[in-house]
Amino acid sequence: MDAPRWHGRPLRAEIDLDALAHNVRTLSALAAPARLCAVIKANAYGHGAVAVAATALDAGASSLGVVCVDEGEELRRAGIEAPVLVLGFSPASEAEKVVDLRLTPTVCSMQTALALSRFASERGIVQKVHVELESGLNRYGLPLEALVAFAESLRALPGIAVEGVYTHFAAAEEGDQSFTHAQQALLVEAARRLPWVPVRHSSPTAGLLTAPGMALDMVRTGIGLYGYHPAPGCGVDVDLRPVLALKSRVARVVELAAGETVGYGRAWRASGAAKVALVMCGYADGYRRALSGRADVLVRGCRAPLIGRVAMDMCMADVSGVPGVAPDDEVVIMGRQGDERVDADELAALSGTISWEILAGISARVPRLYLRAGAVVAETTLNERLAWPPLAAPVSA
Repeated sequence: MDAPRWHGRPLRAEIDLDALAHNVRTLSALAAPARLCAVIKANAYGHGAVAVAATALDAGASSLGVVCVDEGEELRRAGIEAPVLVLGFSPASEAEKVVDLRLTPTVCSMQTALALSRFASERGIVQKVHVELESGLNRYGLPLEALVAFAESLRALPGIAVEGVYTHFAAAEEGDQSFTHAQQALLVEAARRLPWVPVRHSSPTAGLLTAPGMALDMVRTGIGLYGYHPAPGCGVDVDLRPVLALKSRVARVVELAAGETVGYGRAWRASGAAKVALVMCGYADGYRRALSGRADVLVRGCRAPLIGRVAMDMCMADVSGVPGVAPDDEVVIMGRQGDERVDADELAALSGTISWEILAGISARVPRLYLRAGAVVAETTLNERLAWPPLAAPVSA
C-alpha cells in the first residue's frame, strides 16, 4: 500500500499490529496451557474489531469475546470463522440470529434458552452456550444453586450444549486478592457440581497477570491485548506494548499578544507574546473535554500544553517553547515522538477515568491505519471499509 494519506480532517489512529501480536503471544504463553479468548468488544477497545480479531487469531488466540450479537455479526460478515463468545445479555429475540451466525451466547434465562433450542433443532445443529456464575460483581449471571439447576435444565434441552461456565471478577486489579480468590473458589465449586461442562474460565488480564495459576481452561484478556496493565503495579514485569497511537497535524499557527484569549469561554489568556497551534482533534473524536488545560501533545519531539477548552472538533496547544513549529507538523496526541511519550494511562489520570475509556472512546470518524513493520497494510475510514488482508492470507506475526 502507498504511504498513508490524510483523509479530510488531518487525524488518524495508527494500530501497530506487530505490538498487538507480541501482546497476544506474551499473554498466551503466560496462560498456557489455558486457551486465550481475545476480548474485542467495543470495536476492539477502539482499535478496530476485524483487524484486531484477525491478527489476534493469527498470533495464537483461540477465540474472540464480544458483548452483543451485533459485534459478533460484524466479525462473521468479515469472514472470521473462529469461535465468538457473547459475554453480554442476548435477548430471546436475537436467538435465531445467534444460531445462524454460529455465535456462542451467555445464557441466563430459560426464555432465551428455549428460543435457541427451537432454532437449533429446526436447523439440525447443536448450539453451544455458556452460563455465568454470579459470584460478587452483582451484574449478570446466576448464584451458585440457581446456576447449577439452570445448567442441568439446559442439558435436557434438544439442540443445546453447555460448553462453558464462568464468572467475572470484581476486583482482580486490586492489591487485596482475597475477594478474587473467594470468587474463584465459588466457580471451582460450580464446576465440581457440573463436571460435564468442559470449559471453565474467570481470568481477565488482571487475573492472568497477578495469578496465572487461576487460568483454568481459558482466559479472557482485554486491556492487556492493547498494551496496558490494568493497574499500577499489576504485572509490570510482563512486557506489554501499547498498540494505538493517535496523531494529527498542525492546521494553523497564530501569534498572540499579551492579553489575548483562546477558545470558548475565553478560558486561557496569554500572559505575554505566545504562539498557538491549532490541532484538529476534539471530544467528538474521543479526546475528552476534561483534558482542557491539563494534557500535553507532542510536537517536534517536545511537549506542548493544551490551552483553552477542548472543542468538539479541535483543540489548541501552546507551542511558544517549541522552535520552528509550522503548519503540517505532526502532532502526537497519544503515542511516542522522539524521546517523549503520552499514553492512555496518562490521559486517563488527567481526566479522572481509566485507560479503557480513553481507548474505547476514539470515535468511528477517526481513520484507522494498520501497520506491520512500520508500513501501512490496510486502513479504514468512516466511508471506506477495506478488505482485511489476513482474512484471505494470514500475515505472520
